Amino acid sequence: MALCDRFADSTVAYQGYGRGLDPRLLQRLNRLAIKRLRPDLIFLLDLPVEEGLARQGKAGNDRDAIGRETVAFHERVRRGYLTLAGAEPRRWVVLDAHRAVDELAEEVWRRLEPLLPRR
Repeated sequence: MALCDRFADSTVAYQGYGRGLDPRLLQRLNRLAIKRLRPDLIFLLDLPVEEGLARQGKAGNDRDAIGRETVAFHERVRRGYLTLAGAEPRRWVVLDAHRAVDELAEEVWRRLEPLLPRR
């Protein structure tokens, strides 16, 4: 079992929806690269773009190249993520990131715990 903060779907969201490359082509390339490796569950913490960028700034995070992209770019990426989530609702859990951190953590754990192996 592995846990990661981004995976192949992020390539589709950022390069496909954000930068305008063909999302279907990117998905095919991802399948070639990762074979059968796929996340069992994906959590998408959804927040309007301008709020997300404002939070990033308040946290004192220097913006990388992606962070310096236009609001329109980030809107396309968000729509891409929501499109991906809508296409595979059993694999994606979309959470409203306006919720309190403790509440979000509880929800993530509630959905993740049944998938973890018992020791």
